[in-house]
This record gives sequence, structure tokens and C-alpha cells, in this order.
Amino acid sequence: MPAPDSSASLTEAPARLRRIALAGNPNVGKTTVFNLLTGLRQKVANYPGVTVERKSGRLVGAEPAEVIDLPGTYSLNPKSLDEQIAYDMLVGRIEGERSPDVVVCVADASNLERNLFLVTQVMDLGLPTVVALNMMDAAEAAGLRIDTESLSRALGLPVVPMVAAQGKGLEELRAAVLNLPEPPTPRRWTLMDVVDARVRELTEVLADAAPDLPEAHRFSEVLHALAEDKALEYWETRAPAFKQAVEQARQTLNERNVPYRFAEVMGRYNWLTPLVAQLVTRHKDPSERTWSDKIDAVVTHRVGGPLIFIVTLALIFQAVFTWATPAMDLIEASMMALGTLVRDLLPAGAVTDLLVEGVIAGVGNVLVFLPQILLLFFFLGLMEDTGYMARTAFIMDRVMNKVGLSGGSVVPLLSSFACAIPGIMAARTLDNERDRLITIMVAPLMSCSARLPIYTLFIAAFIPAGVLFGFVGYQGLAMFSMYLMGIVMAFVAAWILKKFVIKGASSYFVMELPPYRMPKIKHVLWRMVERSKIFVMRAGKIIFGLSIVLWFLASYPKVGPSPEFEAQQAAVETQRQVSLDQIAAARGVTAETFMALDPVVAAMQFQEAGAAARLDSLRALYPNQVAGALSVYEVEQQYQAELQQITDAEDGYRIRNSIIGWMGRILEPVMQPLGFDWKISAGIVTAFAAREVIVSTLGILYSVGEVDETSIALRDQLKADRYPDGRPVYTALVAVSLLVFFVFALQCMSTLAIARRETNSWFWPAVMWLYMTGLAYLFSLIVYQGGKALGLG
Repeated sequence: MPAPDSSASLTEAPARLRRIALAGNPNVGKTTVFNLLTGLRQKVANYPGVTVERKSGRLVGAEPAEVIDLPGTYSLNPKSLDEQIAYDMLVGRIEGERSPDVVVCVADASNLERNLFLVTQVMDLGLPTVVALNMMDAAEAAGLRIDTESLSRALGLPVVPMVAAQGKGLEELRAAVLNLPEPPTPRRWTLMDVVDARVRELTEVLADAAPDLPEAHRFSEVLHALAEDKALEYWETRAPAFKQAVEQARQTLNERNVPYRFAEVMGRYNWLTPLVAQLVTRHKDPSERTWSDKIDAVVTHRVGGPLIFIVTLALIFQAVFTWATPAMDLIEASMMALGTLVRDLLPAGAVTDLLVEGVIAGVGNVLVFLPQILLLFFFLGLMEDTGYMARTAFIMDRVMNKVGLSGGSVVPLLSSFACAIPGIMAARTLDNERDRLITIMVAPLMSCSARLPIYTLFIAAFIPAGVLFGFVGYQGLAMFSMYLMGIVMAFVAAWILKKFVIKGASSYFVMELPPYRMPKIKHVLWRMVERSKIFVMRAGKIIFGLSIVLWFLASYPKVGPSPEFEAQQAAVETQRQVSLDQIAAARGVTAETFMALDPVVAAMQFQEAGAAARLDSLRALYPNQVAGALSVYEVEQQYQAELQQITDAEDGYRIRNSIIGWMGRILEPVMQPLGFDWKISAGIVTAFAAREVIVSTLGILYSVGEVDETSIALRDQLKADRYPDGRPVYTALVAVSLLVFFVFALQCMSTLAIARRETNSWFWPAVMWLYMTGLAYLFSLIVYQGGKALGLG
């Protein structure tokens, strides 16, 4: 290995913070190297205008330097967005970014020839480069021995053997980076003569047409423009003369049947193949299967592989769904308790309502998703670190590709059955930008857990409880149909988006199956926490803001106390006092005296606690007083129930006269063709906070108070509701129409917020909301009007 020039060390650099870029193929341990160099102290953002993550951190154990983890790429000939970002970062083409001072190319020692292809491309950019030859243990296990010193001399670069998963080679890599290596020597591979001549001519044209382009970058730019149409388009307005010269060169080479588009690949491998053959020796029979091969024989089996994958996902999502529930319930209960505490401490008024129903409820709407997100990314981290994630994409790619998705889309879509938010976030595991965006756009069509209360309420209320064919329940079949409709439409929407809407390069399926490894729990936990921080700090701001807006719409304008409700409350209180006076008079005392008697107080406490034995003992001693106490208890219970009915009715009165109530009445003419009255329309508006909120909104509007999907009182009120002409507001057909509407409608502000975060734009969330709302309206219209035409309404 050539000795680095210590005079050019990073430690003697000027004050400007040096930049170290990590480049490499996917699944070569680049992220592990990044974590070692930065000590997990990192920042995650997006590159300007795109959804690709920019991960950076400070170099630890040395003078300050910025370490940037570039997107994994097989080549610097940009075909995908990730490859384009990696190339643009290296050449300093991204706004606000500059070229790195040194590039660390992380290479897989067990796949040396293919990994060196990218190394040679980086070398051609003239950037100081260090090769981190990772996974030396995997190479040794495969029976490979690499002469790293000879490889270093052949490349003219420092080569550092590493086993990053075990921290081996870290100090050597840090030393090689700190002692800034010399820029690479002139390229050592050659193009075929006829192409080389054209490249030299075009390089001169580019130098004249774009004089600001660094000389070291011209050769790579010419190669890209000659071989790739997308790369050539970049110069259409920036250097028209160069673009014209490239088109003429292409025409000439095509006339001579020269395979110029493959000239770079052929030239690089013509040099790399014999070099690797010379430097790598094999001391094991290549036909001998490793333990990774033996595991793959089972987990990637044509039949067994998908079954294992399905079982694995079932276990993961069962865990995500069930294990997260106690934590989610705890968060909700904590927010409710905090709200109650604030109401007790502060005087009643608009400020207290804002704090409790707006701020605290908004924070709860953010935090309640954290348990599911944490658990999902914990399991995804385990799958990725063990190497199983790559196998899942391999297993499912053929099936998913037929509907416009890739094998990697399976996990995000199945995650969306629990909640679309972690599902959309899980789409980050997809390398291809178009696949990632399509997956995000269709994930909310999967019926998430928030739809379940709506399905349960209306199916139980309006779908008969009979059976089909003697064993298939109508209600179960209706529930299954809701989920099936969402799945089918997700696949249809993905196909349409791929064919007609979201343009981009198709995802060529080059699957790297890394060796199985034990996961590093520290790294898994760090990624899990980092994803959660991103959700809370970015999407959480939007969710919080929208929660306050919805509170305002449901609370204003304020309406004064209604004389009707005040009169009802006074009548109930009068009746209570009369009943108490009668009970006390029968025992020769006043109500106040009777209520203060110790046996009476004790009897009421025992009755409240359900302590029957202690109540019987007390009755034996004070039969007359206990009998009176139980009568008082019944009066108090009746009084509280009647007061709650009045309060519920008053809450319904307020929301009917709020902005949301007005919106419901404004929307009623638009929603009536679907069978929805103004109350359902108002419920749909409030359901934008979260789909299941429609259940509690209907509970308020129908004056039945706090309810859930199992509430018999709410079901009875829905069935009893009538239009002025006597027609029922809710029928089985209306219920089915509403169910279909919620299958497709994007009634979830949190989903829109995370889609905004993941796409780095409001455009795609707007498209998502519009197309899903359009689907919901169209299919509900077909169901309701078609049912009426068939006489089912």
C-alpha cells in the first residue's frame, strides 16, 4: 500500500470543515462503516426537492470532519434517483453542496470484481479515494484470499481490509482518511479505439461549451452523455453544442454498428477481470455450500419461501398490532388524565378548552402512533441487519412487479393494515424512487385499524346476523369484503400510476443477497429511535397543527346556554330533591340529616363498590337506614344519568351550531346522492382528524355521549333516526354505501402529514387525497344508486 502524504493530512487542513463521502453498492456494510465513523451521532434530512435521505455526521476520534453517507448505488451512470444523487454529490452539482475532499468506497470483499467497477468510476472523477474492503470474514468463509497490498498498488489507492460488523479495521480506515490520499493516477482501463477517439473529441467540445466544468469531471460526463439519454438531456440548455456533437457521434457509431452504450462496461471489466483473477485465490471448493447457502435453500424456496415469509409477516404484524395496544392505550389515558388535571387547575373558558381539546389532544394524536412505529422499525431493522429483507424482496418481486410494484413493496403495504403511517415510512427501504412513490400513493388503500371501528359499528347495526351456505356469516363476509376491496383497488391504482402517471426508470431487478449475520441491536435500536424522532419532529408538527384547526372548527362559534337545557336541568334537580325528602321523611328526619348518618354513608359506599357481603352485614344492624340508603343510591344514579343525557344533548346542540355543523349542512346536497344526511357529512369532516372519530362525533350528534363501535345506544339511535317525511336516515344500503366510502376515502390528516414528509412536497399528498376521495365518492354513488335502482333502498 503506498504511503500517504502526511503533509496533506486532514489535521493540518485549513479551517473549512472537510467532507468525507461514503460510496458503495447496496448491502456492502456501508451504513455500518458510517455508524462506526460517526459514533451514531448523525443528522437525517432530505436532499433539496427530493425524497432521498441525506445522512451526515461528525467524524469521531479525530479532528472535526463531516461524513456523508451517499445512497447505495451499483454505478455512477444515473438510472435511478439514488444513483443521480450519489453522482451529483460527488461532482458538487447539488445546490448548497460541494464535492467531498475524500471518498471512502466501501466494497464487499466476497464480490470484489463487481464492487471495483464503482471504485474505478469514482477514481475517474479525480477525487482522493480510499477503498474500505469490508466483509473480509465473509470472503474468508467463502474460501477467498485477497492480496490487499497488491490490489492497493494496482489501483494506486489505499486499501483497508475491514470487518465493520465487528469494528475491525476502523482505526486503519480513520488513519487512511485523515492522511488525505493523493488523487488517483490516470485511468488504467481503456475503451475500444473507435469509442475512445470519439470520447476524446467530445471531451474537447465539452471543455469549450462548459468551461466551468472541472477538467477531472469531463471524461465521466462524456461517457454518461454518450451512453444515457437522461444524462444527455442535462446538457440540452446548458451546452447545446455539446449535445449536438454527442448526437452526431451516436449516429456515426450506430452506422458502424459499434456498441458504444456498453463500451464503458466492457472496458472496465476487461481490466478488472484479469486483475481480480490475479489477486484473489480460492482455497475452498467453490461448489461447497456455505451456511448462508443452506439457509437460502429453505427461505428462498419456490414454495417454502413465500410460506415462511407470510408466517414471518403475520408474527410481526400481530406483534405490532397487539404489543403496541397497551402502550397506545396508556398514551391515550395519560393525555385524558392530563386534560382532566388541566381543567381542574385552570378556570373554565376558551383558553382551557384550547389547551385540553386542542393542544393536549393534538400532542396525543402525534404520540399515539409511536408504539406502532417503534415496533415496526425494530422488526424491519432486524430483518435488514440479518439479511432477510433482501430475501423477501427477491421472493415477492415477480408477483408484485405485475401490478406496478416491486418485491420490496410487500412489507410497507402489509404494515399499512395496522396503520398507513408506519407503512408509508417503511417505503424508505425501497431503492427505486418510482416504486417508493407508487407504494406511498397506494398504501392508504389498505384497510388500517382506524377503519375497524366504523366497519364494526355499521356492520353490526345494519348487516343481518345470518349465515351463507350454513357456515359463512353475513357480517364476517361484509367485513372481509371491505378489506378485499381495498387490496384490489391498491393493485389497480398501482398499475395505473405506473403506466400513466408516475414516470421514471423501471426498477431493474439486480438483487444482492448478503450473507446472514447476527444483528447489532445497538444499531437497530438507534435506527428505530431515529425514525420515531423524524415522525414526531416533522410529521408531528403538521398533525398537531391540524388537530388545533379541527378543534376550532368543532368549538366555534360559541353558543350561549340554552334556556331549554337550563330548564331541564332545574327540573331534574328539583325531582332529585323531592325524592330525597320523601325517603328521609319516611324515617322522621330531614334529607340533609339522613344523608349524613354513618350507616347511610357506609351503605352507599358498599353499594358503589359492589361489596355485597359487607352490605348484608350492615343491613343486619341497621335495616331501616340501609334500605333508605339504597333508595337514595338509586335516586342519585337516576339523577346522574339524566344530567348526562342533558349534557350530551347540549354537546350535540353546540356541534350542530359549530362550523363543522354548518359544513355538514353545506355538504348535505353533495353527499345526498350517496345516501348521507348532514350528520354523516359532519362526521366525515371530523373524521379527517382520524377515521374512527366519526363514531364519537355521531355519539355527540345523537346525544348519547361517550360511545365506541360496540355501543348499543348509538346503534339504536341510528336505526331510529328519521327524515321529516318519516323515511329512515339509515338503511342497510346507506350503511354499505358509507362502508364503501371509508374503504377508499383518505380521511386521515396524519397520513397526509407523513406523505408530505416522505415525498417532500404537498403535490403528491394532494393527488393522493383527490384520487382516493374521487374513488370513494364514485363507488359509494354506484352502490347507493345501483341499490335503489334494484329496489334495495
